[in-house]
Amino acid sequence: MRRKVLLSAVLCVCVAASGCTAIGPNRLKADQVDYARALGEAKKREILAAMVGIRFADSPAFLSVSQIIAAYTFDATAGSTLSAGDTTQNFAAANGSVSYSNHPTFTFTPTTGQAFATAYIRPLAPALVLPLAESAIPIDLLLRITAQSIGGLQNANALGGPNGNGSIEFFELIQALRRLQLAGQLNVESRDEDHGGRVYFTLGATTSGENGQTTADLALVRRLLKLSPKTKTYEVVYGQSAQRGERIPMVTRSVLGILTDLGAQVRVPDELVTHGSTKPTIGLIGVETRPTIVVNVGKKAPEDAYVAIQYGPSQYWIDRRDFDSKYAFTVVQMLMALAETNQDVKTPIVTIPAG
Repeated sequence: MRRKVLLSAVLCVCVAASGCTAIGPNRLKADQVDYARALGEAKKREILAAMVGIRFADSPAFLSVSQIIAAYTFDATAGSTLSAGDTTQNFAAANGSVSYSNHPTFTFTPTTGQAFATAYIRPLAPALVLPLAESAIPIDLLLRITAQSIGGLQNANALGGPNGNGSIEFFELIQALRRLQLAGQLNVESRDEDHGGRVYFTLGATTSGENGQTTADLALVRRLLKLSPKTKTYEVVYGQSAQRGERIPMVTRSVLGILTDLGAQVRVPDELVTHGSTKPTIGLIGVETRPTIVVNVGKKAPEDAYVAIQYGPSQYWIDRRDFDSKYAFTVVQMLMALAETNQDVKTPIVTIPAG
């Protein structure tokens, strides 16, 4: 009997010990992905909340997660009781208990001061955003989001008054650039020159496969941007004007400018515009009439919404089945990540016990 009791107690201790040694590696496999997804979902809600808030003239606030500590506690106890008397009163018992708890700690850092100005107020440099087109991101989408003007052609502007819808030529230009990109006739190249980054457009990158549409698009782009037909490569520089024929002037938006423009395209109930809570919705013109990101509004968002937030009495969301809006939203996330790389705030640190 004593042997059986001792074996039971040892078995309890071994089971508990094996649980303690396995909890770290097992949780690491799950937490590495789960926390990454949670951070991504939180960022999506933050961006959508900023878009909608700016729509109603609310100042956006950005709160970054600087540290996550996943604290796990695993306690196990085991014991035995043996009572020996005469042959009719022998008694033996084994007991054990196991407890598990999870108490993660999150550290948030608000973005303020110089870090806020650098990341969100300062216009994004062309050399920072245009190389994204080298990663097969559609050039028309990228320019719709980041450019306020190209070669003097104006994009839509949320506070632009009567001219807030932009110029038709701007949208004709970016559509032609997209067709050239698909045809392999537009290359975007970034170079490190003079201790700084520069970006170049090469038009008519290849002579093979050129057709009537490509020829027309190349002529249209050069005409709209007043480019010299004698060269193929043009530097894109920041500003309203540049040396015509050799350079392409481009005025880029800041992160706040991007969010303001996207927010101005969000449909809101008519009564909110009537009593002055917000301005009328900005619509695009020409070949681009669909909002860059379609944000729906209603009393309750669908359960499977791509991202949803509550603002006032209404909920705003992006439909999971709307691929174009989801992709544009992802591009905005990339741009914000690029803008935030210049901050002094440290990237999030996730600490997970491993043993």
